[in-house]
Amino acid sequence: MKPSDHQEQIVISVCAGTGGLAAGGAQVLASFKSALEATEKKALVEHRCRKVGCRGFCAKDVLVDVDIDGQVSTYQFVTPEKAVRIVNEHVMDGNPIAEWLVGEDYKKFHRLQKKLLLGHLGKIDPESIEEYIELGGYASARKALTMVPEQIIEMIKDSGLRGRGGGGFPTGVKWESCRNARGKVKYVLCNADEGDPGAFMDRSIIEGNAHAVIEGMIIGAYAIGALEGYVYIRAEYPLAVERLRLALADARKNGFLGEGIFGQDFDFDIQIFLGAGAFVCGESTALMTSIEDKAGEPRPKYVHTTDRGLRGAPSNLNNVETWATIPIIIEKGAAWFAGIGSEKSKGTKIFSLVGNINNTGLVEVPMGISLREIIFEIGGGIPGGKRLKAVQTGGPSGGCIPEEFLDMPVDFENLAKVGSIMGSGGMIVMDEDTCMVDVAKYFIEFCLEESCGQCAPCREGLAHMARFLRDITEGRGSENHLGMLEELCHLLVDTSLCGLGKSAPNPVLSTLRYFRGEYMAHIREKRCPAKVCKALLTYTIDPSKCTGCTVCRLNCSVGAISGEKKMPHHINQMVCIKCGLCFDGCKFEAIQKE
Repeated sequence: MKPSDHQEQIVISVCAGTGGLAAGGAQVLASFKSALEATEKKALVEHRCRKVGCRGFCAKDVLVDVDIDGQVSTYQFVTPEKAVRIVNEHVMDGNPIAEWLVGEDYKKFHRLQKKLLLGHLGKIDPESIEEYIELGGYASARKALTMVPEQIIEMIKDSGLRGRGGGGFPTGVKWESCRNARGKVKYVLCNADEGDPGAFMDRSIIEGNAHAVIEGMIIGAYAIGALEGYVYIRAEYPLAVERLRLALADARKNGFLGEGIFGQDFDFDIQIFLGAGAFVCGESTALMTSIEDKAGEPRPKYVHTTDRGLRGAPSNLNNVETWATIPIIIEKGAAWFAGIGSEKSKGTKIFSLVGNINNTGLVEVPMGISLREIIFEIGGGIPGGKRLKAVQTGGPSGGCIPEEFLDMPVDFENLAKVGSIMGSGGMIVMDEDTCMVDVAKYFIEFCLEESCGQCAPCREGLAHMARFLRDITEGRGSENHLGMLEELCHLLVDTSLCGLGKSAPNPVLSTLRYFRGEYMAHIREKRCPAKVCKALLTYTIDPSKCTGCTVCRLNCSVGAISGEKKMPHHINQMVCIKCGLCFDGCKFEAIQKE
């Protein structure tokens, strides 16, 4: 149906999160704007072309919504050239371009999600406080400031909200401890130092709707009695930092931060502190030490940070997702929020779904949903029809969960039972071609690199674990290594100073528990079943498939391959460095990897 000139209202929303911009979102947005300006009907058409935050389905970026009088069509893989045609054919003539619209996989991706936090990310311009206010933004903070602080804390306790940063500690209980602590000065802090490989939950929330985090911190500060707040965010997130700064400035202009907020006798403001990228600064005491302009090293926790934290004052630290949830609880009520999720894990959880998965992206699901639903319903399964081997949750400190637990509900308790953690929400899917010993080595080396080195169990223990795992993957391993690995794991869990050392052994313990056979193959047979560990591989040429095209010989940098043109070639095992270039470049599948 062709839009009516006199009543047409058009809103074009272009994904402009990091993923969308990386796919060309800025150019797509500019193309839409110029194409709209070039139309003859621009005087008769009320149109708005704006950026929005991450839409979640990053595998389909650039995603674009075209809303004409409330009828929304979503396009995928939009380019600047496609944008011009969408304006000319869809916006102007009312004919959506069917072959560019999202398909059933897009609908399936969202079907089981419950977007309490991510919903706003596709609906508002992240750089417009007015659009956030239009959707009810800051109404919860206004409401909270008319309540008694203890009422707010009881509401958060009754909601069952647990911290989304890793440990899952009850949020309301932490707030109550901080409020009851002695001290004239108190702080509320937001941990946006998201350092897990493959994780982008907190970054996407700040990029798409920083005001939700600010509003949550206002409510928390009032309930606790804090006058000052900090957002600790890594400098490697330039877009998130830029939009957070703009949101804070707009909040101050509108009287939502500063003196006499909402006309109440309450002063509160928030500062940004840029982290330098140290993974260990995600730990609460290290984060606070870093804000004090000292080395970001953890402190012993015999005194809780809610009693003595930043600058020795009672301090309450929650992560981005936790703070952004607070306004929803104030708006909807504790009972409503507690009605979502499982018995002991309430509400929703955001995961970054990455790895060997068809539908990579950002998902928000009710607590208690099964791994199978996340991976195969939302995620669309494993590419190439391959078998799922494991899924790792919780970042470098999380465990690797095997296929047998696919129907396990995802919540704090069940993940702990199988040797993993919720963490901040990273979820890495691994297929049959993944070597679990190599995975354990990767995460131990990551934690070793990121360890502050302050305590001997973490500093020395991780170094020894990394050496043992390297020996196993390079063919020098023995069965004694497994016993020493397990002993070191338990030593770190029991004696490390902070959460990094205590949880770093999880990938090793879980892979030893569920994939011990792979370790034994590396040790006894000097073989990597997944054909990943370079030192244990052998490349040969099948003479029945080799056409003598010479591509492999020309690509070999060490001259290990010999043979005449149009004749089967041969690999000299004494010279071969096992780089795999011959295997990758052979079009006839003549190179065999064993």
